[in-house]
Amino acid sequence: MKPISGMGQYVPTDSPLHHLDAAAKIGLAAALTTALFMASGFAGLGVLAAAVAWAVASSRVPLRAVARGLGAVSFVVVFTLLANSLRWEPAVALLRIGPLAVDAAGLRTGAFFAVRILVLVVGTTLLTLTTSPVRLSGGLERVMRPLSWLRVPVGDLAMTLTIALRFIPTTAEEAERIVMAQQARGAVFDKGGPIRRARAYAPVLVPLFFQLFRRADALATAMEARCYRGTEGRTRMREERMRGVDWLVMLGLGAALVAVGWFL
Repeated sequence: MKPISGMGQYVPTDSPLHHLDAAAKIGLAAALTTALFMASGFAGLGVLAAAVAWAVASSRVPLRAVARGLGAVSFVVVFTLLANSLRWEPAVALLRIGPLAVDAAGLRTGAFFAVRILVLVVGTTLLTLTTSPVRLSGGLERVMRPLSWLRVPVGDLAMTLTIALRFIPTTAEEAERIVMAQQARGAVFDKGGPIRRARAYAPVLVPLFFQLFRRADALATAMEARCYRGTEGRTRMREERMRGVDWLVMLGLGAALVAVGWFL
């Protein structure tokens, strides 16, 4: 059985979404983000969620790989739901816990924002799951190319963003290994109050940051050994350009997503 990649890590499969140009997928991700923040009701969120579910099915990416992104933001989703649901002594409540209570309006608002976060995470995670780091770097560089007129180092910025995205799953896996190693040594992370739990993670953060700095130093040494001196004047072995179908998909689906957010 093929192993499941880490959170947000590229999963090579043969799907229409994989063959779509990286710049077109970046444009669709931007359109989805815009539509989600424009949508004002559950009808709009439902249509956008259905569109993202269709994209996940079309990508042929294992659902476990998509679920890793949801697990990473589960705390944010729960906190958003609770922060918007709880009220201080409302007149009518669905559930009371002392002076705090959950009413229908608060629960509806919390669920709306929680669903928005979930759809946004799944939609944007598909970008890295279906795009290799090399193609993603090229797509980001082409999207940000107009900024070069303002003397912005677009190539270096695209390379930095690509490296950061590439090492997110690696860092998550490293943190998980350190937590498991500390638990094997008797560390407890799920008992006590918030302050005690935060202190319990100190033995995890120290080796994690040590590994991050060591990996960054090794990466810098490797890039210097390969004569990397910035992206100015460099060419790519495979230059990619937007095809007609890429423009059609990006503009057509992007406009449809924004229209859903605007009207629903």
